[in-house]
Amino acid sequence: MAEGGNRRDDQKGGSALPEAVEGSPSSQGGGGVPQAAAVSARVAQAGYRGRTSHEPAYLHIANAIADRIGAGVYRPGDQLPTEALLRAEFGVSPMTVRRAISILLDRGLVTTTQGKGTFVRALDLGEAVFRLQEITDMWIGDDSVDVVLLEAGIVRATEEVAAMLECVAGAPTVFMRRLIRRREMPLVYQLEHVIYDEHRPLVESQLQVMSLDGLLRSSGGAGIPSGQLTIEAVNLSAEEASILEVPEGSPAFRLAHIFSDFDGRRISGGVFLCRGDQFRLATNIGVLPNGE
Repeated sequence: MAEGGNRRDDQKGGSALPEAVEGSPSSQGGGGVPQAAAVSARVAQAGYRGRTSHEPAYLHIANAIADRIGAGVYRPGDQLPTEALLRAEFGVSPMTVRRAISILLDRGLVTTTQGKGTFVRALDLGEAVFRLQEITDMWIGDDSVDVVLLEAGIVRATEEVAAMLECVAGAPTVFMRRLIRRREMPLVYQLEHVIYDEHRPLVESQLQVMSLDGLLRSSGGAGIPSGQLTIEAVNLSAEEASILEVPEGSPAFRLAHIFSDFDGRRISGGVFLCRGDQFRLATNIGVLPNGE
């Protein structure tokens, strides 16, 4: 039988359903029977994606099981079919099944217990991940978004700035204030200090930034290997609110950033103040129906 092929041709929408074999949850006696019967009933009612021609067998199996978890076929605490059942259902080798389970482990959808099997994990809100891309994707590539340089000049580092950049107080830094707008409406107010070094092209390239994409790239910095980012909810001061054209005390996301060079020396730091009424962070946890 071909690796990854379907075991039965009379099933619609993808792989055949598993059959009970000795050692499987549905064939065991005791307290596991009601749960196994309920799972089997849900499996019988569900339909799944078919395998595409370019999809590896192990990925197809992982996605099929993820579909079932998302559809509630396998629910938190349910034991997945045994390796023997999955091999029989999908017509694959033990190694392929193990690789599929490994993918599900990496996705955080299941957990394994030595000698007992693989079980569906319950959702853990503490594992939710929010990406800054959720913010930037809303505006990058939009021709109506522009970057306005409000101020740029060489200033001496205050005690606070010196602590942030780990430099001597009074050391020269380039201070810049920028405003990101969309259709003339202020969205983000940025303040940044860059260690002044006449031998580095960093400052000149940052001064030339006039697009959001360019600003984000320059803030990350070509050739800058590491950084620290902190995001928190704040209320805007009178000055900040005036620049962003919202009432004083309005909510905002404050994204503080510090970037270092290849030698570990801090070279820039500052904040992005993002209007709270224009940005949102969203993410998914677990797996949604249809594998989304």
